[in-house]
Amino acid sequence: MIKFNQFGLIDTLEHKESVEIGNGSIVLAGLILKRVRLLSYRRVFWLRKIWTDVTGNKNGEFNAHTEVDGYLSDRDNPVLEKEWYEKDAEMKEILYSLNETEQALFDNTDLRINVLARTFGLNRLETDILHACLSINIEPNLGRVFAYLQDNSARGYVTESLVARLFGYGHSIILPANSPLKTWGLMRETVSMQGDPARLECDPFIKNWILGMDGIDDALISFANIQSVKKPLSNWQVRKLSDDIKRILNGHPQNKLRVFIEGAEGSGRKSFAAIICKKFGLPLLAINADRIAENRWPLVYMLAQRQSFLSNAAIAWYGESMPERYWPANILSVDLQFVIGESDDSLMANNNFLDLRIVLPQIAYNERLKLWRSHVPLSVGWPKAGMKDMVLRHESTVGQIVSIGKKMTPTIAVAYEELRADSGRRLGNLAQRMPGTFTFDDLVLPDYTRKGIEDFIFEATERVLFWEQPNVKRLFPQGRSLIGLFAGSPGTGKTMAAQVIATTLQLDLFRIDLSNVVSKYIGESSKNIERILSRAKNMNVVLLFDEADSLFGKRTDIKDAHDRYANTDTNYLLQAIESYPGIVILASNKKSNIDNGFTRRLRFILEFPKPDAAQRLIIWRKIIGEMAGDKTLSGLDEELARLSVLTEITGAQIKQSVLSALFMARKGKIPINISHILAGLERELAKEGRGLGKEVHQNFTHAI
Repeated sequence: MIKFNQFGLIDTLEHKESVEIGNGSIVLAGLILKRVRLLSYRRVFWLRKIWTDVTGNKNGEFNAHTEVDGYLSDRDNPVLEKEWYEKDAEMKEILYSLNETEQALFDNTDLRINVLARTFGLNRLETDILHACLSINIEPNLGRVFAYLQDNSARGYVTESLVARLFGYGHSIILPANSPLKTWGLMRETVSMQGDPARLECDPFIKNWILGMDGIDDALISFANIQSVKKPLSNWQVRKLSDDIKRILNGHPQNKLRVFIEGAEGSGRKSFAAIICKKFGLPLLAINADRIAENRWPLVYMLAQRQSFLSNAAIAWYGESMPERYWPANILSVDLQFVIGESDDSLMANNNFLDLRIVLPQIAYNERLKLWRSHVPLSVGWPKAGMKDMVLRHESTVGQIVSIGKKMTPTIAVAYEELRADSGRRLGNLAQRMPGTFTFDDLVLPDYTRKGIEDFIFEATERVLFWEQPNVKRLFPQGRSLIGLFAGSPGTGKTMAAQVIATTLQLDLFRIDLSNVVSKYIGESSKNIERILSRAKNMNVVLLFDEADSLFGKRTDIKDAHDRYANTDTNYLLQAIESYPGIVILASNKKSNIDNGFTRRLRFILEFPKPDAAQRLIIWRKIIGEMAGDKTLSGLDEELARLSVLTEITGAQIKQSVLSALFMARKGKIPINISHILAGLERELAKEGRGLGKEVHQNFTHAI
């Protein structure tokens, strides 16, 4: 084997067998470096020859005059150079070693540089450019050689003209704009000074990958990771989806597949995708699209595909922005990609992909209980009854359970708070979270209404296990929602009852803000409602629609196009809320205005009448006793009994009257008395254009 030790050319092939066993990338680096050194050595000899011919001096002394003479006489001619290489005896020896090196380099299809060339369709010129760029990365001292070959001390880097002469392409090369080197970002072109040729450099990730360093591209690392593979849940359709993917992709190289995995946040969608990928021997590259700026999306999409091709991985895209992202048609994509989303998400149509959609089912009660026991170690010591209630009422996701376990949550109460905090953040400004400070004792209602609320709470607790029964699922394929209509005049306790229900269930109550929902534009209100229901269906919350008649009112006779669209909007709303699987309370002052087709689908319709005299007295006593104390209440009790009979008002009006009375008493710096209460009541009645009335004046002459 030939050695050129005097020029620093060491024959790597002599050590090929021993090196390959240790690290194939060392063989590759040695072969590339040897090839470029041989080519450089050959080129150096040619330049020295023509300089000697110009100067007539064997030492090849060269100056500006001889340089110009050489250029004008076309001494550095590619054709003459090639002929000389073939005739000169010493060059034949170099050519022999060069051919042997190139044969070892290009015939080994497993070397990563050749894998890269096949993957992205590089031709020989494009591969040669990468060889030149890699060689200076492997051996930075080649920069001095490249500067010498370009007769410019400032050009110690790879240029197009250097590649052209070094690899025998003539005076110059032409690299088209659609070259894979450019479209796939395999190399970089930079210009340091105006007038200088562009510097060609290997992309850092590509350089590292070719030389055997695996990992995620630095350009992706801040929003991408390899998804870990975990144990699947029992009701995940792993086998079915695997079979579907195999049927679509195997033997059909033209097919590319997007699998949309629908489910709640934290339901294990990425884990499910990783399990599917494992079935095909693929890692899963998960990418958060929300962290990618809009103007960088095409570049990142390309880099993600490049990473996946080289890592032999599938991709899972996730984030709220994915439905708005377009998939560039000019970038070759990997065959299998996943998108993680929710029920109201959909992707832009793309003719390059076939689409599948799969819905991750909610976790069954028994499996959810097992997840709590396995991932939240301290839950083993929690009360069994309390544990059962929590797992029944909160259809928590595996992500929520794992997070609570990592925090070493000590008690059920803290676990409830964690679940509520996680669920509550997702509705944003579409709804308002209402405090849960009221208890069942605060409600003053007729017995039939109280019993209805108790039944509502019982069904809300038991419904999870009930709907998991196969026969129930068969007979009731739709309609899992628990919807109650609370009807009655303002101030009769509808909202308080909703708060009590949520507190008893230990769920958050969210009041839908109609100002952000109802739109003057046809169709917009229903879209807003659908967005709320879609986000809330996996949140384990109670939704309160106040003034429900404004949203779910009766359909009208069709007299014009507006009526037709209005009815369509109502129909859409009715279908959306009926298919919602959670708990909804509709509050309405005008039950008669609710669409009859909708009321038939309601599980509960509860009437909230104005309180009678006995109930009004209970309310007066409750509020004054708690706010002013039992002693003050005892002194006012006889007068409150008479006032309850004489004035027909709601519980809310009583609360506001007491509040005004308390501030009046504080202003006068005296304890609250019946005069303050009557003044507060008069202020409250004035809002309706009413007064205290003749009988009140007659009965409380001393206090008015």
